[in-house]
Amino acid sequence: MANETTKIKNISAREILDSRGEPTLEVEIISENGLRAKAQVPSGASKGKYEVLELRDNDLNRYKGKGVLKARENVKTKINNALKGMEITDQKKIDQIMLDLDATKNKSNLGANAILGVSLACARLGAMSKKIPLYEYLRKLYGIENKNFALPQPMFNIINAGKHVESSKAEIQEFMVVPAKNNFEKMLRTGVEIFYILKNILKGIKGYTTAVGDEGGFAPALKNNEEAIKLIEEAINSVGYKAGKDAFIALDAAASEFYDEKTKKYKLEGKEWSFLEIINLYQDWALKHPIISIEDGLAEDDWMGWKALTEKMKIQNKDLLIVGDDLFVTDTEKLKKGVEMSIANAILIKPNQIGTLTETLDCIKLARENDYKIIISHRSGETIDDFIADLAVAVNADFIKTGAPSRGERIAKYNRLLEIEEELQKNV
Repeated sequence: MANETTKIKNISAREILDSRGEPTLEVEIISENGLRAKAQVPSGASKGKYEVLELRDNDLNRYKGKGVLKARENVKTKINNALKGMEITDQKKIDQIMLDLDATKNKSNLGANAILGVSLACARLGAMSKKIPLYEYLRKLYGIENKNFALPQPMFNIINAGKHVESSKAEIQEFMVVPAKNNFEKMLRTGVEIFYILKNILKGIKGYTTAVGDEGGFAPALKNNEEAIKLIEEAINSVGYKAGKDAFIALDAAASEFYDEKTKKYKLEGKEWSFLEIINLYQDWALKHPIISIEDGLAEDDWMGWKALTEKMKIQNKDLLIVGDDLFVTDTEKLKKGVEMSIANAILIKPNQIGTLTETLDCIKLARENDYKIIISHRSGETIDDFIADLAVAVNADFIKTGAPSRGERIAKYNRLLEIEEELQKNV
């Protein structure tokens, strides 16, 4: 009879709003002994074309077609009926049942948003049933015995541009500051202090707006891309830190957004660039500024360009992270191709790119086995759900991207990491 207490009694869902005020799903699962857990599903604006499908209603009479009532109904009926009575801790089996029920490569039948919401809520309820923290439960699912948890280095997106800011002439989508490795409280404080002073520089010295974008970073109408890099470098040094020692800079180019598939050229700063020219530009920036990471530096289908980028940076900047996001979309098959071609040395992990927790953990394992650095990431359309904070600690991720230290949906993740660090220190 004891086993019944961990079985799924009912799965429901509701349509809620994300940080952009657009509909998304919240899934709630109840066990037979009355435990309840929820999970909220984020949504990206700049998406890789190989991501799984986020099911939308396309009913223009509601939320301009962005409603998620179909996905909600799939949770409440098809998925609920398939999973009722399942042991909540049997995560792999639960995820596989949903994959079989959907029976499409891109999860277009049930919707990746419906599947992921259930998958994450199951894990949260599983942790509750075992009376252990979520990060500890996820580590058991991940299958490693290492009891030494490590907090990730935060990558703060403090200047938003590209697709996230229409008025900016900077095509690079994110300009981040990365505090040097330390305890999490110190890294968070470093990032926040740089964020504060950057606001003063933008507003008081440069005369720019200090309104924030989707991910909480400032969204000034920049003149070009390198201006953003220089502004962050100035902010680091103005606080009293030393750029290149106490804090570094990371870029998310999101190059697929300014790549012309017809001409095979990159349209940047009013010019057309070949992949070799773009690589030389990145190389120039990396030599002049304390840049430690370039994410999606080339388009998602430009595998030849990616190979050239990886090889050149390996020779010139051997410690530079070459990060695949749209390139890999948290997909083990895509990552395997990257490994075989010796492309990139780091991967961005976004659970909603692939649709289940099990597939997410499988991708992280493959990356670890091949010495790729792990960066757990949010989406631009976020919720207050802090699942990814626990995930990052569970797998000892090297970094976490969850926006600027601004806006509640971003701060929720940072505050959760502070809480986890305190718990771990008490247990030492």
